[in-house]
Amino acid sequence: MLLTTPLTEHCAAPLRSGRHVCIGVSPFNSYFTVERVTALARWALRQFERFHFFVPDRAAVYTLEALGYEPARARRKAARQGQYVLNKIHRALEEVGVTEPGEHVLDGAALARNDRYQHLLRDAHDRFATDEEFGEHCLEATRWVLDRRLPDGQSPTDAQLRCAVLYFLAELPMFIDTPAIAGVDSSVFAYHQRVVFLERLYARELAWQPHPGQGFVVLCADEEAA
Repeated sequence: MLLTTPLTEHCAAPLRSGRHVCIGVSPFNSYFTVERVTALARWALRQFERFHFFVPDRAAVYTLEALGYEPARARRKAARQGQYVLNKIHRALEEVGVTEPGEHVLDGAALARNDRYQHLLRDAHDRFATDEEFGEHCLEATRWVLDRRLPDGQSPTDAQLRCAVLYFLAELPMFIDTPAIAGVDSSVFAYHQRVVFLERLYARELAWQPHPGQGFVVLCADEEAA
């Protein structure tokens, strides 16, 4: 059984609407086994009219470069891992009876063709460059990601943060306005972890605020919540 916890009170209505869910699946994260992705797909089919899986496969190259990978090697590694994740999602969707798995995936290739996503991505970069407070919040969220990937006792440098933050900026449009990206009037983004940046974002504490029909839920199995 999957448990859903709206991140803030603003996130409850998009969850209740059952219109659309976007499930985040991170590359290089062993949490997302085929069995777990299958459970997520089954839940999405049961609870929502429409659903997508979001896979920031192309953006993963920035995290790898921040960790020291040479750019060409980072691109190859990100591409291989991205395909591995997409294969798992396709297998899971076929298992639950979805006949066109590709129509339910928002990966780098799909989002490169999505005008609304590209507009939001440019906005994210502009805000990061011009709004010092917003930029610091983005860097702090990126620090949280890198701290989990670096050896114990090692902290990310400013250069590492400013490289890896490009991954976070690529995710931001999905937290701001998935309804426009997916062509729906309401959507909730689902992930298994809480992030302080997102708590501030959905509490309307940051300069950039989500679409009124955009929500976020922490999604986990009941044994994980125990």
